[in-house]
Amino acid sequence: MLLADARWLVTGARGQLGSDLCAVLAAAGVPADQVLALGSDQLDITSSAAVQAVFADFGPQLVVNAAAYTAVDQAETDEERAYAVNAAGPALLAAAATRTGARLLQVSTDYVFAGDADQPYPEQAETAPRSAYGRTKLAGELAVRELAPDTGYVVRTAWVYGATGSNFVKTMARLEREREVLEVVDDQHGSPTWSADLARGLVQLAGSDAAPGIYHCTGAGQTSWCGLARAVFEELGADPERVRPTTTDKFPRPAPRPAYSVLSDAGWRAAGLDPLPHWRTALRQAFAEDRAAYLPDATSHR
Repeated sequence: MLLADARWLVTGARGQLGSDLCAVLAAAGVPADQVLALGSDQLDITSSAAVQAVFADFGPQLVVNAAAYTAVDQAETDEERAYAVNAAGPALLAAAATRTGARLLQVSTDYVFAGDADQPYPEQAETAPRSAYGRTKLAGELAVRELAPDTGYVVRTAWVYGATGSNFVKTMARLEREREVLEVVDDQHGSPTWSADLARGLVQLAGSDAAPGIYHCTGAGQTSWCGLARAVFEELGADPERVRPTTTDKFPRPAPRPAYSVLSDAGWRAAGLDPLPHWRTALRQAFAEDRAAYLPDATSHR
């Protein structure tokens, strides 16, 4: 399918991924009137009537669902709302996509896995989410695969950061100014993913001949949260040794985090899709392109 000839619907368009998706589509030459980019205040994907109206009025041919409930800890006590956004909403989109023949890309997460592996998770690995967030995202995956078997794509990603919104990279940049020494967990491993790279990957998948199914799309390589924090300090010209490694049990959280959630992109590569750049290269590029977006407004205390 030619990207510029298709009508695109981007949900969650004001988040870090949705914003980058819109930028990538514009850069790819997709006319503005061919892209319907809606924030959560413009399209409630949990409303059947709202979803049906958008499909009837705009007639999207390619749909990327970047809307999600991502408050991982809050979901432990708000699972009903998390389920509505992460599972019931994708189900409505999948049903509409099946009725109209639209291709649907559902963005999912490494949290669908238990996190107890020691090798990258392949696409068909057994899922065993340990948190409410993971359970609701898995329910969304299952709904898309069941309701849109011929046009539904599940794309799992991990550790996403971008220029828009709040994320770990921005938090580390802020704390570099606020603290002389910072402790960050070093026993959780994953693959940081720049949302701009992820957006490019999703757009490539949407316009490809890849078969419907499950795909993994993350930055290449792996690190720990401590390793990522040190890399952020390096980009800021700060001493990375100011970031000290610690363990997860020193920072208890309401929702358990996967200790190891590196995702294999074997299926992505087999489909002829371009692998994302190494996470460290991507972080350097993210700062090079929009350094100001990652810097806090506060003046350093040093």
